[in-house]
Amino acid sequence: MDEFQAVAVRQVAEEELRDQLDLGSLPQHIAIIMDGNGRWAAQRGLPRIAGHKQGLEALQDVLDIGYELNIPYLTIYAFSQENWNRPESEIRLLMGLLKQYLNKERQRFHERNVRFLPIGRLEQLPSSVQDLVSDIAEETRHYTTQTLAVALSYGGRAEIIDAVQQLTLEVQMGTLSPDQINETLFEQHLTTWGLPDPDFLIRTSGEARISNFLLWQIAYTELYFTRTLWPDFRRYETLLALLDYQKRERRFGRVPQAISS
Repeated sequence: MDEFQAVAVRQVAEEELRDQLDLGSLPQHIAIIMDGNGRWAAQRGLPRIAGHKQGLEALQDVLDIGYELNIPYLTIYAFSQENWNRPESEIRLLMGLLKQYLNKERQRFHERNVRFLPIGRLEQLPSSVQDLVSDIAEETRHYTTQTLAVALSYGGRAEIIDAVQQLTLEVQMGTLSPDQINETLFEQHLTTWGLPDPDFLIRTSGEARISNFLLWQIAYTELYFTRTLWPDFRRYETLLALLDYQKRERRFGRVPQAISS
């Protein structure tokens, strides 16, 4: 089977999967840990940056599916707090790749009415990256078709600590009393404030852990782990994941209806 035939077969398989979807019970918010770029490159004898570039192609496939299926919120783990421990040369390449991607996709955000929302300790990013993400966030802040939240210099524990420090400062200033602090108020101090909690979290590459991502927000999120490396996670794999989600029964601590009745 040549490459053209393989693509055609895959497209037919995608259409069959899509026909199985219940469009009325799709997740409203999908969070994604995009893992495996480096391993994908190593398996092919390529530099790690080649895996990251291919990972951006996979990201576009997933974003396209989300847009086509009217999934209103997507949050991707693009660069973690722990990623600052990588070699400086790799960080520099990743920041350059991020800028290229955002400059390329900027117009698509406008065309699709997509709000771009950077989350994390953005002040730790290089100034040129800070300026770019700030500009795009401001340009798209009124868009309502879809929100793409991109976690940059992000860590779930750091986010919680930052929220606690802000609340503590308000208490010290006398503008807030401790007994006023509840879950809703706490969430207002997170960088994800205004987003619904994720319904579905996808992690690629075979790792079955959360890696400090959205620790507060995923309390009742359905988790999906796949051995597929991120650069190979395309439209077909996204549809498979969504079908798996639709087999789940989300109870949020409640007893199933059949048992309680």
